Parts: sequence; C-alpha cells; structure tokens
Amino acid sequence: MRLMYKLWLDYRGRAFGDGPAILLSGVEQYGSLRKAAQELGMSYNKAWRILHAAEERLGFALLDRSVGGSLGGGSHLTPEARDLVARYRAVAADAAEALEAVFQRHFKDWKDPQPNGLPSAPREPPPDDR
Repeated sequence: MRLMYKLWLDYRGRAFGDGPAILLSGVEQYGSLRKAAQELGMSYNKAWRILHAAEERLGFALLDRSVGGSLGGGSHLTPEARDLVARYRAVAADAAEALEAVFQRHFKDWKDPQPNGLPSAPREPPPDDR
C-alpha cells in the first residue's frame, strides 16, 4: 500500500501545480512552449491555455515570449516564474517527505490481507429477499 496525493497552489482558484511546473521546466529546457508541449505529448493550444490560466490567477506573466524572425523566436521563464517553480518544488519535496513520515507512522505495521498483491474474488451478492 502507498499514499497518493495531489498538491497545488490555490490563489483565486487552482493556480499552479505539477502540470504547469513540468511545462515551465520544459520551456526552460527547450526555449519554446511549442517544443515543451510537443515533448510532453500535449497540443500547443492546451499548453498555452494552462499557462494563460495560471498567469490570470497569479496576476503575473510566467513567460517572456518573442515572436519568430531571423532568430526563430521562443519563450523564456520570467524571474517570477523561476522563483515560483523553485518554491513550488521545495514545498512539494517537503510535503512528500512529511506525508511519507505520517504514512509510515500510521501504516508501518500494516499487514496486507492479500500478500500476493491480487485482489480477492468478487463476492456474490446476497440473495434477494423478495
């Protein structure tokens, strides 16, 4: 058994989480929102909508964008975006560590009723008493 959870920052609604953080890391790596989206198997439009919604909620730009031309254009993280990603990753790492400690405290002696990992066969429904 393992603990599963989802973490995000809420500011005027769901503002920032793993998805935008991964997307921004891709932009930082590739210098392009289109390339980052492609590497993640996501359409450019979906990637743009995700970051635009985050920018709207957060109240600041996440990307500095430059349109094509001789240098081909591209996108780079704003200083605020770099700071946000770093802080979010730090919170996520601390949360994972803390949640794992809490989980171990409460489940370290858990005995799996199905040690081979297979679920038990479905039970027959009780007979209808009509």
